[in-house]
Amino acid sequence: MFSERRADERKSDNRQLDSRLDVRDVRPLDDRKLAVLRAIVQDYVGTEEPVGSKALVERHSLGVSPATVRNDMAALEEDGYIHQPHTSAGRIPTDKGYRLFVDRLAEVKPMSAPERRAIRHFLDGAVDLDDTVARTVRLLAQLTRQVAVVQYPSLSRSTVRHVELVALAPAKVMLVLITNTGRVEQRMVDCPGTVGENVLAELRARLNARAGGQRLPDVPGLLEDLPAAFEAADRSVVTTVLATLFETLAEQNEERIMLAGTANLTRFGHDFPLTIQPVLEALEEQVILLRLLGETADAGMTVRIGRENEYEGLNSTSVVSVGYGSGDESVAKLGVIGPTRMDYPGTMGAVRAVARYVGQILAES
Repeated sequence: MFSERRADERKSDNRQLDSRLDVRDVRPLDDRKLAVLRAIVQDYVGTEEPVGSKALVERHSLGVSPATVRNDMAALEEDGYIHQPHTSAGRIPTDKGYRLFVDRLAEVKPMSAPERRAIRHFLDGAVDLDDTVARTVRLLAQLTRQVAVVQYPSLSRSTVRHVELVALAPAKVMLVLITNTGRVEQRMVDCPGTVGENVLAELRARLNARAGGQRLPDVPGLLEDLPAAFEAADRSVVTTVLATLFETLAEQNEERIMLAGTANLTRFGHDFPLTIQPVLEALEEQVILLRLLGETADAGMTVRIGRENEYEGLNSTSVVSVGYGSGDESVAKLGVIGPTRMDYPGTMGAVRAVARYVGQILAES
């Protein structure tokens, strides 16, 4: 059953990735040319050196002569899948070549059993949502040796797990909002008069009865007539508490992200045409990073390569992202950013595995 689920996930991922390839720009390639392209990508990612026909024949069981491989490489170059960076040098993949490799030729590399246990052990130690996100982004950066980005669970897609009201003084109450993703928001409420314990208990019960399990954006509409359920003398207190709750929901609509592993980019200085400065500048902009991760509702694996990234400063990078969440629904996304010369199968496998475990932690929290 597990193998069937993994197969279904691969099919789903492939459908997501296939959508990035415009088939109108692709002339069908026979299996031999596809094998040559796969070998070129694998060798270039592994060696960082342009790949020649002789090396391909020596390293891969292509079953043809170097002359035939040279002819196939010439055809791949003509179609824009590879290019020659310098005269008399071997060939390296283009963005188009990487795109075809990811969409048609790459097998997502599964994590080994020890790797999966290490991921679980590392993430299981988290004490709250902030710690979970911090551990997740560090783990991703270490596993992929790229820049890791983790989006906090979106409140717009979260639901209310519990609302707690705690009396701190005769006219002061602490409001605690807990979501299904483990997010906890606390606010102090200065009430217009003394809050009796019976009123507080009734308000707590009614809040949870109406808002429990509901999406946060829907909560105001579900509670707006709640003051009418209380005695006239208590309505000002109820209205004040509700106002604070609604303000909390409005204030927390801004998306938050966490970044780690920026120093890893220094390992790839030669992979960037001129300088990594535009990449570093882009990583400082939260709006850009959120756009790179993509829409939260799109939970499938997404790979954006080179100029597929809208921001010009990231045209020399690739972004691998996927949604995570509690249950079957994505509440946020996580991913990695690195040079286009990336170990796509390994990176995709690591991103997907970490997302799965984070989702399980949220579901169990």
